[in-house]
Amino acid sequence: MKGLGDQIAYWNGVGATKTFTHPVNPDRLAEVGPDARILDYGCGYGRVMAELGGHGFRDVSGVDPSPALIERGRQLRPELRLAVLESPPTLPHASGSIDVVLLFAVLTCVPDGDAQAALVAELHRVLAPGGLLYVSDVLLQDDERNRDRYAAHARQFGTPYGVFATDDGAVCRHHEIAELRTLLSAFDPVDEHRFEVATMNGHRSQAAQLLVRRR
Repeated sequence: MKGLGDQIAYWNGVGATKTFTHPVNPDRLAEVGPDARILDYGCGYGRVMAELGGHGFRDVSGVDPSPALIERGRQLRPELRLAVLESPPTLPHASGSIDVVLLFAVLTCVPDGDAQAALVAELHRVLAPGGLLYVSDVLLQDDERNRDRYAAHARQFGTPYGVFATDDGAVCRHHEIAELRTLLSAFDPVDEHRFEVATMNGHRSQAAQLLVRRR
């Protein structure tokens, strides 16, 4: 149970066929100019990048550990600046060189707490002072199906409550909102919003978006 790169076989296989759905709200980036340097970490096939481009942002790039997802994005939208992240979470960017980082449905794919902390620390490094981190992810669910699989995984593997295995082979994690706030405590909170989203396997789930600022 490690980081995003440790499930690369899944994301190069069945995971590369999924449809990602977390909505990007450009109003949350109203203070950001069209030439802001934006990085989509865990960009998948570039869906969010394309939406941002459609809203007038001109300097958007994306990285993902999965070559299959990056290739899918290049086939769909060859104009996007997509790159394979070779050694996640380490980024090739200089410290303080990014104005906005998006982290959409990525923490759920990184079930290990230490790996999550390392990822957030790397994003903190590349963000310029005053830069924004825009997080969107799934919250801990309270329905019977999810409670059962959280408990089963915790019993079998000793994982934190909220970690589970999908039927098609991914290991994921849902979070209490307080866990996400703690994980992002090196940043200043700007905005928080809850909503309902379809997961990559089509289940309706409660989710949250948090916008935080690098000090």
